[in-house]
Amino acid sequence: MVIFLAIIPNCSIFAEIMGILYVVPTPVGNMEDITLRALRLLKEADLILAEDTRTSGILLKHYGIQNRLASHHKFNEHGTTASVIERLKAGADIVLISDAGTPGISDPGFFLVREAVAAGIEVQCLPGATAFVPALVVSGLPDDRFCFEGFLPQKKGRATRIASLLQETRTMIFYESPHRLVKTLEQLAEAFGADRQGAVVREISKVHEECRRGTLSELAAHFTAEPPRGEIVLIVAGADEKMLKEAAKQARKHATLETNNSQTE
Repeated sequence: MVIFLAIIPNCSIFAEIMGILYVVPTPVGNMEDITLRALRLLKEADLILAEDTRTSGILLKHYGIQNRLASHHKFNEHGTTASVIERLKAGADIVLISDAGTPGISDPGFFLVREAVAAGIEVQCLPGATAFVPALVVSGLPDDRFCFEGFLPQKKGRATRIASLLQETRTMIFYESPHRLVKTLEQLAEAFGADRQGAVVREISKVHEECRRGTLSELAAHFTAEPPRGEIVLIVAGADEKMLKEAAKQARKHATLETNNSQTE
């Protein structure tokens, strides 16, 4: 076989080969909830970026993986991302993990991914563990259409965010901390109605996993009496489309009557 090689003046014969940024989900509870590909990448990567190196170190030790860990979290990502991008440009393959679940989903990751994409670096996200999917499925609420809201604002903008969801017909998914759960349930019950259906799913894939279903008022009462522990996913049914349409129809009818009355006066 004869190979002809064209030499172009002032051009490098070898193209620059950049590394790949791998976004790798890690277990949200049970250590077995990790893919074989994820384990391989954790072993082979040139560097692992971890939200908390101590937490991720436990996972790596469990699987006998020895690799270099570096901290990458919401408090330092704006300062460390530039150097990470340079390493990727130089050909390093880097894995990004969070303490649990998929990076970027209510965890650090978006900023680095955005900068890598802007720099022309290949980004791959592995399918795998995340808390809200199993919570949605076991809730028993409609899962054909849903919206993920993550954590509600703690103070500023909280009421505005809830108000923006008043006419949301899709099933809604929230993350919440144990000490704010009852307050959130009470606020949602006041906004959406006490009889709106919901489910609180906590400690997913752990020994004490629980799914408590009921109306928002029932859930608030239960967790007031029995304060929750652990990681929590709150699933809330969407507004009834027929009721929303009927309410809109009545509002238009009322507006028309007021307009006609004002014209006859």
